[in-house]
Amino acid sequence: MRKTLFRLVLAVAVICGLTACDRFGSGTPLKADARADRIVVHKGGRVLELMAGGVTLKRYAIALGREPVGAKQREGDGRTPEGGYRIDYRNPASGYHLALHISYPDAADRARARKAGVSPGGDIMIHGMRNGYGWIGPLHRLVDWTNGCIAVTDTEMDEIWRAVANGTEIEIRP
Repeated sequence: MRKTLFRLVLAVAVICGLTACDRFGSGTPLKADARADRIVVHKGGRVLELMAGGVTLKRYAIALGREPVGAKQREGDGRTPEGGYRIDYRNPASGYHLALHISYPDAADRARARKAGVSPGGDIMIHGMRNGYGWIGPLHRLVDWTNGCIAVTDTEMDEIWRAVANGTEIEIRP
């Protein structure tokens, strides 16, 4: 009886999780020639928007750092930064499925960390799943699991990778 109840609860949780996780992103694929000139991340809503000329091209549900509330203060705090940055380089050979590097920390972030006597950290990326774990798909969004990065599925990362050039502005909002 206990095993049956556990399996039933687990099945309901997975079905509900898949439904909740799939609210953005996996619908209509982004056109292959689409180009974003801006990225806006809404941490509270767990949404990344690709923008072009002030128009939203596509929205993606995301996972964030394991401590998502508040701006990144120091290395190892598990927070995703907040503020205005740029995509400053890309890593096709990342330990995760593709990675777009965010220009954190900027001068203000470094000054704040220096004043607090800590390292600001770095290596903040938009990326897909850890290599070999792409099969997890949208289930990864059930928890905030990164060390401060912004994570999407591998398929979504393929779209974002094609649409976003180095130098693209990214605004990360609370």
